[in-house]
Amino acid sequence: MKSFARIVEDSNQYLVVLEDQQRVIGTLQLSFIPYLTYQGGVRAQIEAVRIHNDYRGQGLGEQLFGWAIETARAEGAHLVQLTTDKKRPEALRFYEKLGFVASHEGMKLHL
Repeated sequence: MKSFARIVEDSNQYLVVLEDQQRVIGTLQLSFIPYLTYQGGVRAQIEAVRIHNDYRGQGLGEQLFGWAIETARAEGAHLVQLTTDKKRPEALRFYEKLGFVASHEGMKLHL
């Protein structure tokens, strides 16, 4: 729960939780990151996107992303970015359908 508390306390974070009859069926975290490139500005980072298997294919993911993109636009973000696991081609197709472009190769160093 410490992670949840840190997210809630950070004004640069939005955490969306979808419920159906008190059952969590989806999540999305939207983070705003100030950066120096392009003369400064704000990027919006989408993380922790999950839709329960029983609720997939009903448009909930598209609705979550629509909300996130409009919120980022309203907050003055210059772009919305996300990462996806290369082992999940169906997720990549979903993001491309929403207009995202695989423009960079990401790298990670686990600590």
